Amino acid sequence: MSPHILDNPAWASLSGPHAAFAERPPGGSAARYRSDVSPFAALADPGDPRSWHDLHALAGPGQGVGLTGLPVPPDGWETVGSVPGVQLVDTGLHAEPALEAVRLGRRDVPEMLGLVALTQPGPFLPRTVDLGTYLGIRHRGRLIAMAGERLRPPGWTEISAVCTHPEHRGRGLATRLVRAVAAGIRERGEVPFLHTAESNTAAIRLYESIGFTPRRRPLFLAVRTPGNKAAKFP
Repeated sequence: MSPHILDNPAWASLSGPHAAFAERPPGGSAARYRSDVSPFAALADPGDPRSWHDLHALAGPGQGVGLTGLPVPPDGWETVGSVPGVQLVDTGLHAEPALEAVRLGRRDVPEMLGLVALTQPGPFLPRTVDLGTYLGIRHRGRLIAMAGERLRPPGWTEISAVCTHPEHRGRGLATRLVRAVAAGIRERGEVPFLHTAESNTAAIRLYESIGFTPRRRPLFLAVRTPGNKAAKFP
Protein backbone atom coordinates (compact mmCIF):
# COMPACT_ATOMS: atom_id res chain seq x y z
CA MET A 1 0.00 0.00 0.00
CA SER A 2 1.22 3.51 -0.78
CA PRO A 3 1.68 5.82 2.21
CA HIS A 4 -1.26 7.98 3.24
CA ILE A 5 -0.69 11.73 2.89
CA LEU A 6 -1.24 12.13 6.65
CA ASP A 7 1.65 9.77 7.36
CA ASN A 8 3.96 12.68 6.46
CA PRO A 9 1.77 15.80 6.74
CA ALA A 10 4.57 18.30 7.31
CA TRP A 11 6.30 17.33 4.05
CA ALA A 12 3.00 17.35 2.17
CA SER A 13 2.36 20.85 3.50
CA LEU A 14 5.84 22.27 2.87
CA SER A 15 6.05 20.82 -0.63
CA GLY A 16 2.47 21.87 -1.43
CA PRO A 17 0.11 24.51 -0.01
CA HIS A 18 2.71 25.89 2.44
CA ALA A 19 5.59 26.15 -0.05
CA ALA A 20 5.62 29.93 0.49
CA PHE A 21 6.59 29.35 4.13
CA ALA A 22 9.25 26.76 3.30
CA GLU A 23 13.02 26.84 3.27
CA ARG A 24 14.03 24.18 0.78
CA PRO A 25 16.97 23.90 -1.60
CA PRO A 26 16.03 23.40 -5.25
CA GLY A 27 15.22 19.75 -5.78
CA GLY A 28 15.97 18.98 -2.15
CA SER A 29 14.26 16.14 -0.32
CA ALA A 30 14.06 18.05 2.98
CA ALA A 31 12.40 21.30 3.96
CA ARG A 32 11.58 23.33 7.03
CA TYR A 33 9.30 26.17 8.00
CA ARG A 34 10.79 29.61 8.45
CA SER A 35 12.06 29.97 11.99
CA ASP A 36 9.40 32.53 13.01
CA VAL A 37 6.54 30.37 11.65
CA SER A 38 7.07 26.86 13.01
CA PRO A 39 9.87 24.73 14.47
CA PHE A 40 9.01 21.78 12.21
CA ALA A 41 11.11 20.38 9.41
CA ALA A 42 10.21 17.49 7.14
CA LEU A 43 11.76 14.73 5.07
CA ALA A 44 10.41 13.59 1.71
CA ASP A 45 11.19 10.00 2.74
CA PRO A 46 12.33 9.39 6.33
CA GLY A 47 13.64 5.99 5.20
CA ASP A 48 15.94 7.50 2.58
CA PRO A 49 19.37 8.60 3.90
CA ARG A 50 19.48 11.27 1.19
CA SER A 51 16.59 13.07 2.88
CA TRP A 52 18.57 13.22 6.11
CA HIS A 53 21.62 14.42 4.18
CA ASP A 54 19.55 17.23 2.66
CA LEU A 55 18.12 18.19 6.05
CA HIS A 56 21.62 18.38 7.50
CA ALA A 57 22.71 20.60 4.64
CA LEU A 58 19.65 22.80 5.13
CA ALA A 59 19.89 23.16 8.91
CA GLY A 60 23.67 23.17 9.31
CA PRO A 61 25.87 21.32 11.81
CA GLY A 62 24.82 20.99 15.43
CA GLN A 63 21.38 22.54 14.90
CA GLY A 64 18.08 21.51 16.45
CA VAL A 65 15.04 20.71 14.30
CA GLY A 66 11.56 19.35 15.01
CA LEU A 67 10.18 16.34 13.17
CA THR A 68 6.91 14.46 13.28
CA GLY A 69 5.92 10.98 12.18
CA LEU A 70 7.95 7.86 12.89
CA PRO A 71 11.45 8.83 11.70
CA VAL A 72 14.53 6.96 12.90
CA PRO A 73 17.50 9.36 12.89
CA PRO A 74 20.68 7.91 11.39
CA ASP A 75 23.97 7.54 13.20
CA GLY A 76 25.44 10.85 14.24
CA TRP A 77 22.10 12.52 14.89
CA GLU A 78 21.05 13.15 18.49
CA THR A 79 17.48 12.78 19.68
CA VAL A 80 17.03 15.62 22.17
CA GLY A 81 13.38 15.01 23.04
CA SER A 82 10.45 12.82 22.10
CA VAL A 83 6.70 13.18 22.70
CA PRO A 84 4.35 10.34 21.71
CA GLY A 85 1.32 11.77 19.96
CA VAL A 86 -2.07 10.84 18.56
CA GLN A 87 -3.35 11.92 15.16
CA LEU A 88 -7.14 12.18 14.90
CA VAL A 89 -9.26 12.77 11.80
CA ASP A 90 -12.77 14.13 11.37
CA THR A 91 -15.21 11.28 10.80
CA GLY A 92 -18.40 12.81 12.20
CA LEU A 93 -17.79 16.29 13.56
CA HIS A 94 -20.73 18.71 13.62
CA ALA A 95 -19.01 21.83 12.27
CA GLU A 96 -20.67 25.21 12.66
CA PRO A 97 -19.66 28.86 13.07
CA ALA A 98 -19.30 30.33 16.55
CA LEU A 99 -21.09 33.68 16.74
CA GLU A 100 -18.91 34.93 19.57
CA ALA A 101 -15.63 34.03 17.82
CA VAL A 102 -13.48 36.76 16.26
CA ARG A 103 -10.80 36.43 13.60
CA LEU A 104 -7.29 36.81 15.04
CA GLY A 105 -4.38 38.32 13.15
CA ARG A 106 -0.90 39.71 13.57
CA ARG A 107 -1.98 42.49 15.89
CA ASP A 108 -3.30 39.83 18.29
CA VAL A 109 -0.06 37.83 18.36
CA PRO A 110 1.21 39.18 21.73
CA GLU A 111 -2.02 38.04 23.42
CA MET A 112 -1.94 34.74 21.55
CA LEU A 113 1.63 34.09 22.64
CA GLY A 114 0.66 34.89 26.22
CA LEU A 115 -2.24 32.45 26.17
CA VAL A 116 -0.04 29.75 24.61
CA ALA A 117 2.65 30.31 27.25
CA LEU A 118 0.03 29.89 29.96
CA THR A 119 -1.71 26.81 28.56
CA GLN A 120 1.03 25.02 26.56
CA PRO A 121 -1.03 23.60 23.65
CA GLY A 122 2.09 23.15 21.49
CA PRO A 123 4.46 25.27 19.40
CA PHE A 124 3.20 28.71 18.43
CA LEU A 125 5.56 31.39 17.12
CA PRO A 126 5.18 35.04 16.08
CA ARG A 127 4.20 34.19 12.49
CA THR A 128 2.33 30.92 13.06
CA VAL A 129 -0.84 32.98 12.68
CA ASP A 130 -0.01 33.42 8.98
CA LEU A 131 -0.53 29.70 8.30
CA GLY A 132 -4.32 29.93 8.23
CA THR A 133 -7.46 31.07 10.01
CA TYR A 134 -7.23 31.62 13.78
CA LEU A 135 -10.33 32.32 15.82
CA GLY A 136 -10.59 33.54 19.38
CA ILE A 137 -13.12 34.29 22.08
CA ARG A 138 -12.73 37.36 24.28
CA HIS A 139 -14.13 38.13 27.70
CA ARG A 140 -14.16 41.80 28.72
CA GLY A 141 -11.66 42.45 25.95
CA ARG A 142 -9.20 39.77 27.02
CA LEU A 143 -8.41 36.76 24.83
CA ILE A 144 -9.51 33.67 26.77
CA ALA A 145 -9.64 30.91 24.13
CA MET A 146 -8.38 30.25 20.62
CA ALA A 147 -7.89 27.67 17.90
CA GLY A 148 -6.60 27.78 14.35
CA GLU A 149 -5.04 26.09 11.34
CA ARG A 150 -1.49 24.79 11.05
CA LEU A 151 -0.36 21.96 8.70
CA ARG A 152 -2.16 21.85 5.38
CA PRO A 153 -1.42 18.77 3.29
CA PRO A 154 -3.50 18.80 0.09
CA GLY A 155 -7.13 18.02 0.90
CA TRP A 156 -6.63 18.32 4.67
CA THR A 157 -6.08 21.03 7.29
CA GLU A 158 -4.80 20.54 10.82
CA ILE A 159 -6.60 22.27 13.70
CA SER A 160 -4.02 23.44 16.21
CA ALA A 161 -3.29 25.78 19.15
CA VAL A 162 -6.57 24.79 20.83
CA CYS A 163 -6.43 26.36 24.27
CA THR A 164 -8.55 28.03 26.94
CA HIS A 165 -7.49 30.22 29.85
CA PRO A 166 -7.68 28.14 33.07
CA GLU A 167 -10.18 30.56 34.59
CA HIS A 168 -12.64 29.94 31.77
CA ARG A 169 -12.47 26.18 31.28
CA GLY A 170 -15.53 23.96 31.52
CA ARG A 171 -17.69 26.26 29.37
CA GLY A 172 -17.21 24.45 26.05
CA LEU A 173 -15.20 27.29 24.50
CA ALA A 174 -12.59 24.99 22.93
CA THR A 175 -15.29 22.78 21.44
CA ARG A 176 -17.07 25.75 19.89
CA LEU A 177 -13.85 27.04 18.40
CA VAL A 178 -12.87 23.63 17.00
CA ARG A 179 -16.30 23.36 15.37
CA ALA A 180 -15.96 26.87 13.95
CA VAL A 181 -12.46 26.36 12.55
CA ALA A 182 -13.62 23.04 11.09
CA ALA A 183 -16.55 24.79 9.41
CA GLY A 184 -14.14 27.00 7.50
CA ILE A 185 -12.01 24.01 6.52
CA ARG A 186 -15.06 22.14 5.28
CA GLU A 187 -16.12 25.16 3.20
CA ARG A 188 -12.88 24.77 1.23
CA GLY A 189 -13.71 21.13 0.59
CA GLU A 190 -10.99 19.91 2.94
CA VAL A 191 -11.06 17.53 5.92
CA PRO A 192 -10.05 18.61 9.44
CA PHE A 193 -7.52 16.63 11.45
CA LEU A 194 -5.48 17.33 14.55
CA HIS A 195 -2.73 16.09 16.82
CA THR A 196 -2.39 15.94 20.56
CA ALA A 197 -0.01 14.36 23.03
CA GLU A 198 -0.74 10.73 23.84
CA SER A 199 -0.63 11.68 27.52
CA ASN A 200 -3.41 14.26 27.07
CA THR A 201 -6.18 11.75 27.59
CA ALA A 202 -8.74 14.40 28.47
CA ALA A 203 -8.26 16.11 25.09
CA ILE A 204 -8.40 12.78 23.26
CA ARG A 205 -11.70 11.90 24.96
CA LEU A 206 -13.10 15.32 24.07
CA TYR A 207 -12.09 15.07 20.42
CA GLU A 208 -13.52 11.57 20.14
CA SER A 209 -16.78 12.71 21.73
CA ILE A 210 -17.31 15.43 19.11
CA GLY A 211 -16.54 13.31 16.06
CA PHE A 212 -12.80 12.76 15.65
CA THR A 213 -11.32 9.27 15.31
CA PRO A 214 -7.72 8.31 16.20
CA ARG A 215 -5.85 7.33 13.05
CA ARG A 216 -2.18 7.06 13.92
CA ARG A 217 0.28 7.45 16.77
CA PRO A 218 3.21 9.54 15.52
CA LEU A 219 6.17 10.83 17.48
CA PHE A 220 7.12 14.45 17.83
CA LEU A 221 10.90 14.52 17.86
CA ALA A 222 13.47 17.19 18.61
CA VAL A 223 16.74 16.16 16.98
CA ARG A 224 20.15 17.75 16.62
CA THR A 225 22.09 17.49 13.40
CA PRO A 226 25.62 16.04 13.41
CA GLY A 227 28.17 18.59 14.57
CA ASN A 228 30.49 18.42 11.60
CA LYS A 229 29.22 16.45 8.63
CA ALA A 230 26.07 14.67 7.52
CA ALA A 231 25.55 10.99 8.16
CA LYS A 232 26.94 8.78 5.41
CA PHE A 233 24.55 7.53 2.79
CA PRO A 234 24.94 5.16 -0.20
